[in-house]
Amino acid sequence: MVTTLSRGSGFRGVSTLASPGCYYLLLIALLISPLGLSGYIPAPATTSPAEEKYEKPYALIFGTVWGPDNRPVYGVKVKIRRADQKKPKWEQYSNHTGEFGQRVPAGKADYVVWADLKGFKSPEYKSLHAGTEVTVHIENDERADIGVHLTE
Repeated sequence: MVTTLSRGSGFRGVSTLASPGCYYLLLIALLISPLGLSGYIPAPATTSPAEEKYEKPYALIFGTVWGPDNRPVYGVKVKIRRADQKKPKWEQYSNHTGEFGQRVPAGKADYVVWADLKGFKSPEYKSLHAGTEVTVHIENDERADIGVHLTE
């Protein structure tokens, strides 16, 4: 569409084919079209051997740390060990909703989970004590939900 109005007339509602933006679109079309006609298609990215490996199966111990008033507690160190071992293998901290999660190897095993309150201070609770240890039994690649309860 070509307009008969001059540039000085102040009318800007109708664009012309001779606008600068039109030249850029034409230039882009001319540059892209030879690639499309030549059959050039970029090869898909190949996956690396690390990406082709499948992820090892795992089980998930997911829990919540509860205070004496049955509210979730933030910032508590949670330790996890296998039942046949003496030292903890994993440490987690409860998040703002009192939750924590730890991946453990899939397979039949028992795990012991407890709260470590050494150095823990909370404005809500004057003195907290770790409750009893929680034993978790895992059969295969599954999720086990538990609760760790603290006492005053």
